[in-house]
Amino acid sequence: MGQRYWGVLVGVLVLLVGCGEKIGPGTSAPAEREVVRAPVAEARVSQEPFQYEAVATINARTGSTIAAKLLGTVQAVHVRQGDRIKAGDLLVTIDPRTVSAQLEQAQAALNEARRAETSALSARDAAAAAAELAEGTFRRYEQLRAENSVSDQEFDEVQSRFRQARATLSQTEAMVAAARSRVQQAEAALRQADVARGDARVMAPYDGRVVNKMVEEGDMASPGTPLLTVEQEGLYCADLVLPERHIQAVREGMAATVVVPALDNIEVEGTVGRIVPAADARSRSFEIKVAMPEGLDLKTGMFARVRIPLGGTGVLLVPESAVRQEGQLTGIFVVDEEMVARFRLVRIGTRYGDRVEVISGLGEGQRYVTEAPPTLRDGMRVEAIQ
Repeated sequence: MGQRYWGVLVGVLVLLVGCGEKIGPGTSAPAEREVVRAPVAEARVSQEPFQYEAVATINARTGSTIAAKLLGTVQAVHVRQGDRIKAGDLLVTIDPRTVSAQLEQAQAALNEARRAETSALSARDAAAAAAELAEGTFRRYEQLRAENSVSDQEFDEVQSRFRQARATLSQTEAMVAAARSRVQQAEAALRQADVARGDARVMAPYDGRVVNKMVEEGDMASPGTPLLTVEQEGLYCADLVLPERHIQAVREGMAATVVVPALDNIEVEGTVGRIVPAADARSRSFEIKVAMPEGLDLKTGMFARVRIPLGGTGVLLVPESAVRQEGQLTGIFVVDEEMVARFRLVRIGTRYGDRVEVISGLGEGQRYVTEAPPTLRDGMRVEAIQ
């Protein structure tokens, strides 16, 4: 009983002592801030070349869709997609029988026209001889008439025969001209048929590769029917569109940087080779073709990114090491006058090597931590180091 009493008494005394020290809210003594050593710099705006970045598609500089020039059945297709070709290689053979029939018909028409020409020449020669005889007779009768040795009736008959002979000669000369014109037409038709016979064998226009095949053996080809698509290898360009507000800053021959992700993000320097002078009416943009350097393992249709310099502009740049990712937030540690770090949300823009553009959240003249250590937290004191 006595021991229990003394235990309760001691507990009450301890409680009274503890309750006697009242600490008002907000009056706790501040703990000393943790200090982190880190490099600090002042934000400055620098003049950097402004670059417009656009997505582009790799295309061959020279590509052709080979089409049929005559009507006929496709007898054979001698290449497949992906085959390399040389200039003059036989690609497609079209049944030449229709062309052969046209060639025979044209040859027959030429022979007929030449026979008609020979006949017209003979008729002209005969008419010329008759006209010469009629003219001689007429001249003699003119002299006899002057001597009153012929009657008017005889003179008129001779004169009429002379005029008829001249008219016949003119008619035969016109027949000769018409016959010669028909000969020329028949010769042109023969040449055209001979060319068409060559068109039955479709040849490669240049060295390259077959990228698409649109016909098979047995298909009917007609003039204009696409047969194959070929492109010249080794020469490619990156095609992109540029908004009209930037078109005045771009000129042919200027350098552009091209990045091809499919080739391990290789970065090469291209040249603006062509600017299509007319803008697209709906997008108000111009098509730009950037010539790629040779020797790259490029393929038509590859994705690329192109950066085109469009002049200088003021940019606030910070080292990439100064940017901290906190979940979905991007920020920089700004240092105030008391050297206390404050995490400031920023918006990042274009990257320039190991530096990044700060679009908003950081002003010129503000101090910031250029290389934020992992232990740095908002509210910590920073000791600046070199």
